[in-house]
Amino acid sequence: MQAGSGEFVPAWAKDAVWYQIFPERFRNGDAANDPAKSDIAGAFPDAPDLPWRVHPWTSDWYARQDYEAGASIPFHDLLQRRRYGGDLQGIIDRLDYLQDLGINAIYLNPVFASPSAHKYDGNSYHHIDPNFGPDPEGDRRLMAGEDPNDPSSWVWTSADKLALAMIKQCHARGIRVIFDGVFNHMGQRSWPFLDVVAKQKDSPYADWFSVKSWRDPAKGTSFDYAGWFGHKTLPEFREDEEGIVAGPRDYIFAATRRWMDPDGDGDPSDGIDGWRLDVAFCVAHPFWKKWRKVVKGINPEAYITAELIDPVPQLKPYLQGDEFDAVMNYNFAFACSDYFADEKSRIRTSEFDRRLQELREAFPAGVAEVQQNLFGSHDTDRIGSHIVNRDQKHASNWRAYFDFSKVENGEYNPRKPTARELSAQKLFAVLQMTYVGAPMIYYGDEVGMWGANDPDCRKPMVWSDLVYEDEVILPDGSRKTVPDKVGVNQELFDHYKKLIALRNALPALRRGSFATVIVDDVRQLYGFRRKLGQEEIVVVLNNSDEEQVAELALSGDWRDGWTGLEFAAQGKDLSEVILPPREAAIFVREN
Repeated sequence: MQAGSGEFVPAWAKDAVWYQIFPERFRNGDAANDPAKSDIAGAFPDAPDLPWRVHPWTSDWYARQDYEAGASIPFHDLLQRRRYGGDLQGIIDRLDYLQDLGINAIYLNPVFASPSAHKYDGNSYHHIDPNFGPDPEGDRRLMAGEDPNDPSSWVWTSADKLALAMIKQCHARGIRVIFDGVFNHMGQRSWPFLDVVAKQKDSPYADWFSVKSWRDPAKGTSFDYAGWFGHKTLPEFREDEEGIVAGPRDYIFAATRRWMDPDGDGDPSDGIDGWRLDVAFCVAHPFWKKWRKVVKGINPEAYITAELIDPVPQLKPYLQGDEFDAVMNYNFAFACSDYFADEKSRIRTSEFDRRLQELREAFPAGVAEVQQNLFGSHDTDRIGSHIVNRDQKHASNWRAYFDFSKVENGEYNPRKPTARELSAQKLFAVLQMTYVGAPMIYYGDEVGMWGANDPDCRKPMVWSDLVYEDEVILPDGSRKTVPDKVGVNQELFDHYKKLIALRNALPALRRGSFATVIVDDVRQLYGFRRKLGQEEIVVVLNNSDEEQVAELALSGDWRDGWTGLEFAAQGKDLSEVILPPREAAIFVREN
């Protein structure tokens, strides 16, 4: 059923606590399916003459292994060339961990067949990458027998079946799963593009891609095509006034049906629960309108979210009920960065409140409650490193910050965050888990992982049962004076776990109304009330480096929802609360 009268968003998405997994770096659950050198052929950087092997999971990130020592390509490219062996079995093996943390929704970066670590250069949309499953070679033999443009010939590989088993196990635990849909482009090793390269104009897929010129020795022309933002490894689909043209459109629709209703029996419960859409701004609106009808026709409660990093006016056309339910809420992240991370250039509390209000009120009913409220992702520096490098560039100036947060620019500091710096992350987490919208954690942020933008934000997950080398080597190959210890930050994990448990236990934090109660620019205090029926919660954040007294004037009986701060409110007004620096208080009405 829909969330409410006049709303078009799926009701369950209001209760979601999202966890984003980059599969190749989450957990190696099956070493027997680790990729071979031939499996990465065609991925950037394509360097077939260089030695290669699967990289040690627990090794120092910037340290070159023996096989990398003599490489002539830039070190940044070597990092992109690494594979660590993460797979679907690794995700299945750690579902207990996610459930213990309190997660009830997973967003998976692309899992479809591809030679890269990130898999945004898909070879297909209808098969899971063979190296994510138990029988890579057997799967490739099965796939070779298909006509990939004929869904009636599609088989279910062992990796495909494992993905379905993973979905089933997630659903049994009350965890929803969405896949990453990369529908603007495919990889240069994809089946339709390889056919175009071989047959040129004679390929049945000749009109699928944005071809600039054909290979013609008589005319002296060579084959050229449009790659996404100039990347030739990512040939773009051709579009007309209706969006993506008929050939790739029909293939995308068929793959969409396959993963949302694997049995094709009209019951979508054995399929994924929705999609995250990559570079959605690169695909014209008419396509998304058609695609939404396909998705909602299969499962009316499917969730559709998109990667759109734009100001509110540009987002509005996508969020009117005929395209997406939500977006990855980068505008929320930018506001939080400017308020919690920055110090010298910090925005005023009133400006922070104004930005949040704009985002809450910008879209139709229900949208604000299902927006994916994140801080970082696979396309940003990690939150801890973001705080280490605060005040240098505003994240809201996205293009400039994106370039700055790459460690190869030489200005970005890749060190481990200090406890004081992590206090800003912890304060942000309080807001994230008590605010309007669906919070999303990027894998490893909850245990204190750090790293600059891609590829450094994609380090192997830190697990308590593994022993990691210290980070000693710097990006330029020199050594740190003091090594950075790598391991699970248990205090930070417990902080996230407690907040998530609170959110899961209190419907008002997920679906309740919102009203500010304190907006203090001088003392940097921010407080708000969430209310649903008789349930009422008040949250107060002290974003300053000094102890502050918050005047609340709360009548009735209240209990401390989280911090352990003592107060006497039985039958009295709760008039003042003392908040230590960079701390928060959460109060829950008892009556």
